[in-house]
Amino acid sequence: MYRGSQALDHLLVREIEGAVGWPDATPLGREFATGRFADQSLVERIMTPSKILDIVTRRFVEPPRLRLFQDSRELHPSEYLRVQENRRRPAVRTLDPTSVTALLDAGVTLVLDGLETFDPIVEVATRALRWWSGELVQTNAYLTTRSADGFPLHWDDHDVLIVQLAGEKNWDVRGSTRSAPMFRDAVPNEVASSEAVWQGVLRAGEVLHIPRGYWHQATRVEHDDPVSLHLTFGFTRRTGVDWLTWIADQAREQELFRTDLTRSPAEREAERARLQDAAIELVRSLPPAAFLTARERTRPPARHAPTLPSAHEPEVVVCVTEFAPHVERSEGQLVVYAGGRKITVRDRAAAAIELLLSGCPVDLAAAEARVGFDVRPLARVFVREGICVGLTPELAAGYTGLVTGGTPWKLG
Repeated sequence: MYRGSQALDHLLVREIEGAVGWPDATPLGREFATGRFADQSLVERIMTPSKILDIVTRRFVEPPRLRLFQDSRELHPSEYLRVQENRRRPAVRTLDPTSVTALLDAGVTLVLDGLETFDPIVEVATRALRWWSGELVQTNAYLTTRSADGFPLHWDDHDVLIVQLAGEKNWDVRGSTRSAPMFRDAVPNEVASSEAVWQGVLRAGEVLHIPRGYWHQATRVEHDDPVSLHLTFGFTRRTGVDWLTWIADQAREQELFRTDLTRSPAEREAERARLQDAAIELVRSLPPAAFLTARERTRPPARHAPTLPSAHEPEVVVCVTEFAPHVERSEGQLVVYAGGRKITVRDRAAAAIELLLSGCPVDLAAAEARVGFDVRPLARVFVREGICVGLTPELAAGYTGLVTGGTPWKLG
């Protein structure tokens, strides 16, 4: 089986691995790690404080996606949003520049969740981390000014990689008080750990890895630079509970599990035996590996820009699935599983598939010269099924100078 997870060679992934000394994503979630990027120019290319403010100003963003904190207290939206009246549609709330300017000057932490949906550079970086880890990833931005504090000491139900992009931030990282805690759990996890793991200052170009359940807090003391920006990449990994939930969903295919449970005492034992045997068979036949594979194959692509009508087909395409596509050989054919789709093609198209599903922009004319046949019909199928999209100038910004591989590509 071919998986393109190693083909999407993104500079951010490479720098994270180098900073924390990882060969791949295997150590994710296992232990705390910290390090520094070798390429310091990367930080400003990913995101800047002014760009964060531009994003939240030009879009209708409000809680829970956008939140502001001051002295560890979440501010009411009325303190930073204003109602904008519209003659032909309901009023909307937008950022109030005057109020936010005053808050920034006094000291505030602005949190923007899901930054990858707003910016192509962060979108591509987040996709690269998904392919790298095989996990769902969400990117949140934390912009802090002056000496404002954000969240109080807390733990997350997911692993995080924190990349400092501007200024400095103080971190207090402690051990966990419950093994593998969950958001929805059997018991609460409310008492913070006193075990100190790391306390220090994170500077631009440095990275932290904090495993799930580790207590932590980011604060600001007086620094020379009054502005701090870091991105948190949250990796939501699957657990045994998720596997059992998936098995329960598969059980719906069997009439036995869809049938009402009996109320008759005389029939309960026979019913229990039937259900138990069938449940055991489901657990045996659907191991965790099958769940993880199904999750990657059936996950639909993330939202991407719609395509404008055009007299010409795209000359450059790129794969935009949430996870690296799976390709299997079966009876002389190749079966592609990607973005919730299953596509069967001829075996001789293997070289073209490897290029088109690499996650890198692929110039179709260059690809034809490389593999020896016209790849446009296959690219057309992948675009129609939402696995690939034509590369626009806006999306190209997420790849230029940050992603290598594929074939030489350009925008005409």
